[in-house]
Amino acid sequence: MQLGSARGAFIRVASSRPRGLRPAAAMSGAASGAGGGDAGGKIVTDPAEIRKIVLSAKRVAVLGIKTEAKADQPAYYVPEYLQSAGVEIVPVPVFFPEATEILGSKVYRRLADIPPPPLDIVDVFRKPSDLAGHLEDILAARPKVVWLQAGISEPGFEAAVAAAGIKVVANRCMLVEHRAAKAGL
Repeated sequence: MQLGSARGAFIRVASSRPRGLRPAAAMSGAASGAGGGDAGGKIVTDPAEIRKIVLSAKRVAVLGIKTEAKADQPAYYVPEYLQSAGVEIVPVPVFFPEATEILGSKVYRRLADIPPPPLDIVDVFRKPSDLAGHLEDILAARPKVVWLQAGISEPGFEAAVAAAGIKVVANRCMLVEHRAAKAGL
């Protein structure tokens, strides 16, 4: 059964994972490329490529970042750690309409509104069911990489981002990966 989409046709596939949607193009059997994963190598699963990505990141927008009041949650302490490691954090909270600054940086409400320089990574702290609502904004921002934090994966969304030429890392924690890369693990 095909479903219409602003970004192309989607095919519902049988899956043990809820919301099993994949772009029709991803179902055509495209070969894997460099970097592991699929979608022409844009879906990154290779540990060496992931290390390279986290160590080279200088500017990271955090979609779904929390405020200091939620400092015990990953959506706050992961970007806080990255900032302490020298990464520029650009906060993009989904909630907290009163927040104008998080981690000492100006808050943006849309990724597309973030001024240059370009983003190395958009680090996403959103439920898989919420990802489709951010697709156009992410594509407009044109980051080098979209990083879906641990526990976040949606094959249809990942394939759509990869089809736009943007690398995707899914279901991985940037804090864990950055610490491991720094330690040479």
